[in-house]
Amino acid sequence: MRKSWLAAMACAVPMVLSGCGGSAPAGAVGTVGGAAGAKAGATIKIGSLHPLSGSSAADGQQMDNGAKLAVEAVNKAGGIKSLKGAKLELLSSDTQGKPEVGQSEAQRLIQAGAVALVGTYQSAVTTNVSSVAERNKVPLVIDVSSADSILKQGYKYTFRVQPSSTVLGTEGAQDLSDVAKAAGSPVKKVAILHEQGPFGSGIRDAFEAKAKSLGIAIGPDISYDAATVSDLTTQITAVKASGADVLVVSGYYRDGVLAAKAVNTVKPALKAVVGVADGAFDQSQFPKDTGKAGEGYFDANYHADMTKPAMQDLAKVYQQRYGEQIRSGAVLAYDSVRVIAAALEQAGDSSPVKVRDAIAKVSLESLIAQKGPITFGDTGENNNAAPILMQVQSGAVKQVFPANKAESKPMFPATP
Repeated sequence: MRKSWLAAMACAVPMVLSGCGGSAPAGAVGTVGGAAGAKAGATIKIGSLHPLSGSSAADGQQMDNGAKLAVEAVNKAGGIKSLKGAKLELLSSDTQGKPEVGQSEAQRLIQAGAVALVGTYQSAVTTNVSSVAERNKVPLVIDVSSADSILKQGYKYTFRVQPSSTVLGTEGAQDLSDVAKAAGSPVKKVAILHEQGPFGSGIRDAFEAKAKSLGIAIGPDISYDAATVSDLTTQITAVKASGADVLVVSGYYRDGVLAAKAVNTVKPALKAVVGVADGAFDQSQFPKDTGKAGEGYFDANYHADMTKPAMQDLAKVYQQRYGEQIRSGAVLAYDSVRVIAAALEQAGDSSPVKVRDAIAKVSLESLIAQKGPITFGDTGENNNAAPILMQVQSGAVKQVFPANKAESKPMFPATP
């Protein structure tokens, strides 16, 4: 690799504030086939597949915005140097959160010349998109979608930046046990509330297996349809009747807020509500949307590393550009585009097969808090991806565990 993409893009991030776009200049040609055939001013297309409408539109738009900012940062830093400064162009697509739409949109973007894809947020959608990527031999870098099943197909063109369901569920259970024991209040029984798709079910399976090995009983196990649910009072009433001392929740933002409101209404006798990869409890908007009802909520999840200056710069740019705080999903989308950019630089060739081979060898510092740089194993998993435990404290989301990532100490018990 000719230069550190983290350093180059960290320098470029503040420049995005000037309003410089990432689209190709007038007269630019299509995708570049390799260093020998590259033309000055050429563009390399990357497809962004996220739910820009539907129940997860807020998260999907954030992620597409994150991908756009990464493209702008790469272009502002001089483009792909090994391809004569070729610029990146983002092709944004709305999956609507529907697997069949994601599948057809992935095919459309590939036909439009995308040499790599990022996405997609929902695991069910990513399952379909990954099969399209494999069939067309075009690399897909998963920003958010945790289901283990996606990368158990033996695919060679799919890579995941975020932690898998197994990592999230296993470490989430361990973190809960460690924090509770340290507080002198060990957990005896956990109720699990999760969305019914491959994401929620995968988290449930991994959490349950680890929790049982730690001597924690599980029950009840309650699922719901995240796309249609409008109230979770009945489900939380069942949790209250079960006698569970902790409720674990795995879902998306809208249903996470519904769960918090239902807990506030039913008032089960819980030591804590703990999200495991929940799309709500670690978001800066969550305390604003729930008020005191969300105080004390935990979430074991991937999270932007705000100790890094480059991440602080990106957060400022996002706030100024879009008028809201950046979410971790947007940071993962940003990192995913950076992975593709680094692979293009290293390969000196924009053919999808060459990009895929270079992605497999990437080593890139992440803006997400994890155990080390982004590197991929044989199955496409990020070797160093890991969750951290966060908690809503005094109306703000704080990193609380492990100690080396903590902004403050965990409060446990934290009865809602």
